[in-house]
Amino acid sequence: MEWPSSYLDEYEKLIMRLSPPSVRKHGTLLEAIQILTDLDLTIKKAYISSDGQWFMAVFHVTDLDGNKLTDKRVINYIEQGLTTLELTGTDRVGLLTEVFEVLSDLQVNVVESKVWTHNGRIASLVYVKDCDSGFPIQDEVKIDMIETQLRNVLKGDTDIRSVKTLVSLKVTHTERRLHQMMFADRDYEQKPIIRTNWDSPIVLIQNCLERGYSGINVYCEDRARLLFDVVCTLTDMDYVVFHATLKTKGDRAHMEFFVRHKNGLPISSQAEKQFVSVCLHAAIERRAFEGVRLELCAEDRPGLLAKVMRTFREYSLNVVRAEISTTCDIARNSFYVTDAVGNAADTKMIESVRQKIGLSNLRVKELPSIYHYKVERKDDPPLVGHS
Repeated sequence: MEWPSSYLDEYEKLIMRLSPPSVRKHGTLLEAIQILTDLDLTIKKAYISSDGQWFMAVFHVTDLDGNKLTDKRVINYIEQGLTTLELTGTDRVGLLTEVFEVLSDLQVNVVESKVWTHNGRIASLVYVKDCDSGFPIQDEVKIDMIETQLRNVLKGDTDIRSVKTLVSLKVTHTERRLHQMMFADRDYEQKPIIRTNWDSPIVLIQNCLERGYSGINVYCEDRARLLFDVVCTLTDMDYVVFHATLKTKGDRAHMEFFVRHKNGLPISSQAEKQFVSVCLHAAIERRAFEGVRLELCAEDRPGLLAKVMRTFREYSLNVVRAEISTTCDIARNSFYVTDAVGNAADTKMIESVRQKIGLSNLRVKELPSIYHYKVERKDDPPLVGHS
C-alpha cells in the first residue's frame, strides 16, 4: 500500500518528533503514544525498540474511522483555567445523576469530564468553573462545600471502602490520571458486576534469562487507545519497555513487550507475574465496553447535564462511561449505557429517552454486538492458537 507523499512528509515529521535518538528515559514511550492518543489516531501496527541510550518507535496509524490521514490534526488539551475535581468511589445506578445535580445546585458549570467504571468502582475527572463568574473556583468555602456534598453522594449508604475527592487547579492528562486513580483504588481486586460480551484478555509472562528481560504477550480484542492503556499501566507500575511490537488482524490485537523494572531486574516471582497480569487485565477492560453509545449535541445551558442524567435514571439506564465536553457553548457528550444490571439496554427504552431529550439532540451512535452479531466471526481464524 502506497501512502500519499503529503502524508509521508507529515508522518516522517511525527516519527522524528516521537523518537529522536539518544533521549531514552522512563516514560518516553508513554509520551509518544500519548501524543497519538490525543490526536485521536488509531495505532494498527507498532515497532518499538530501546536499548542503551537510544529509543526508536514506528507507528502505523489511521483516524478513528480507519482512514488514512489527509490533514493535520490538532491536539485538544483541557483548557487552562479550570478547576479539577477528582472523584472515586463505589459505582451504582444513578450515581452520576446525583453528582451532576449537586454541581448544578452549587452553581458549578461542568466544562469537561470523563467517567470510567470498572468492577463496581467509579473514577471521574470533572473540569469545572463558576457559573456566575466563568472563572476557576478558588473560594475555599465553596470548595469545601463542593467536596463535602460530593463525598456524601459518593459514600451513599453502603460504601465501606474509602471515598476520595480532590479539588485542584492542576492541569493533567485526563486518561492517564483516570488509570492512576483506578489503580490506586485497586479496581483490579474486585469481581466484575457488569455483564459484558467482551472477551477476557490473555496475558502471558515469561522471562528471557539470556537477555535479562521479561516477555509479556497480550492477546485481546482490538480497540482505540489499547496500546496507550497497556503502556500507561506498565509505566505507572515502574516497568521500562525496551522492545515491543503490536499487530492487529481483524478485530484482534497481539502485543509483545520486553520489559525490566526500573531497578534493572526482570519480573522475578510468580506473585509479581500474577500482579502484573491482573493489572493489565484491568487496564484493558476499563474501556472494553459494548453498550449503547448515545451522543448528545445541544446548546449548553445551566442544568443541561443534570437534566439528561436524570432522564437516564428515570428510564433505568445505567451510565458506565461518559465523555463530556463543551466547545463554543455547544455541549458534545457521549454516554455508554446499559440497563440497571449491565445487560443491553432495551431499544424501546432508548427511543423513549430520545423522545424526551430531543431526537435531534440525542443520537444512537453505537450498538452492542448482541444487536448485530456477525455469524462469520465463528469461522474467523484466531490470532493466537489455544492448546
